[in-house]
Amino acid sequence: MNTAASSPKPAAPARGLWEVFAVFLRLGLTSFGGPVAHLGYFHNEFVVRRRWLKENTYADMVALCQFLPGPASSQVGMAVGLQRAGLLGMLLAWVGFTLPSALLLFGFALGAPWLSATLGTGWISGLKAAAVAVVAHAVISMARMLTPDARRATLAVATMAVVLLLPGPLTQVLAMLGAALIGLLWLPVPEAAGQQEAQLKPKVARAISVTCLVLFVLLLALLPVLRTLSPTAVVALTDVFYRTGALVFGGGHVVLPLLESEMVGNGLVDQEVFLAGYGAAQAVPGPLFTFSSFLGASAQLPLASWAGALIALVAIFLPSALLVIGVLPFWEGLRHNAIVRRALGGVNAAVVGLLAAALYSPVFTHGVPNTATFVVAALAFVALSGWKAPAWAVALGAAVLGGFLL
Repeated sequence: MNTAASSPKPAAPARGLWEVFAVFLRLGLTSFGGPVAHLGYFHNEFVVRRRWLKENTYADMVALCQFLPGPASSQVGMAVGLQRAGLLGMLLAWVGFTLPSALLLFGFALGAPWLSATLGTGWISGLKAAAVAVVAHAVISMARMLTPDARRATLAVATMAVVLLLPGPLTQVLAMLGAALIGLLWLPVPEAAGQQEAQLKPKVARAISVTCLVLFVLLLALLPVLRTLSPTAVVALTDVFYRTGALVFGGGHVVLPLLESEMVGNGLVDQEVFLAGYGAAQAVPGPLFTFSSFLGASAQLPLASWAGALIALVAIFLPSALLVIGVLPFWEGLRHNAIVRRALGGVNAAVVGLLAAALYSPVFTHGVPNTATFVVAALAFVALSGWKAPAWAVALGAAVLGGFLL
């Protein structure tokens, strides 16, 4: 009897590690389309093609990473690497999937001034128009999925109102915490999750998991204090990007408002540069959180561009790594907890409101200064939502169109 299709393949340590890196590097070079598309690529690669995971194991990984703050697709990749080849496998999975887009956006940060001097600034306006379309499309898609009833829609709009009327990073954090509490007290009890045999058996000791959870909390609490006591460039960047990675639920485009508040609000990056980089991030494969490498390289700080990019990139993904290691062994118990799922329903609704607020300001207010830019943004939105064009193609097309019209 052939059992290859019914159980994951064993992996020799060295071969398994390099195989993990090679597979994720290829995915990092070819995975366009955002986190939902990434999860589809992962399913095809690891469940269907390579049979590293069973169907229900992969479903559990996705559920866990939707529950945690941070970039869901990158966290699923980390979890696959951890399950397959331990902690080093997790590191290699992250490096392979993240490196291509991080290098591309770092190169864009270095080359953007030269491109503007050579080609003018119309293409930058086109990228900002594309960002308007992409974020609008994300808001609509997430609203359909995460706010399907009146209570959650009301919670989303309330969050949007609070964030717009009382702008600031602290407001956003408090809004998310408040939404979790409201979800716990006001939202209906979710249906119980189906019972199934525990499949997630990561190659990590529980003592290491607990240590990672403690370290996650300590860094979140102590980095702002350290930034106050020693306001160096390294500490400032680490604090901004670690806190962003630790507090953003929903991943992907939801990272925009926190980063805009921290980087533009504190004068580290100009608004125009921020939106142009965000538009460029739509045109590269891999996780959107690699936008951090662009911002780190562009930050107006006494740091070399490569150092700023590296610090920002590592800091924004570090919370995800600590949480995946820390929570994965305990997920089987958490996923059946109705209290956890009700609170998460409130957080998910708040995510929609947070992104809707970012769509208005700064994406629309700064990205659409005139009629011609609005036309490009509208065309980009139709291409995304109506013609189902991939985001990278829309971003490139908007940049070219902007070069001619704007």
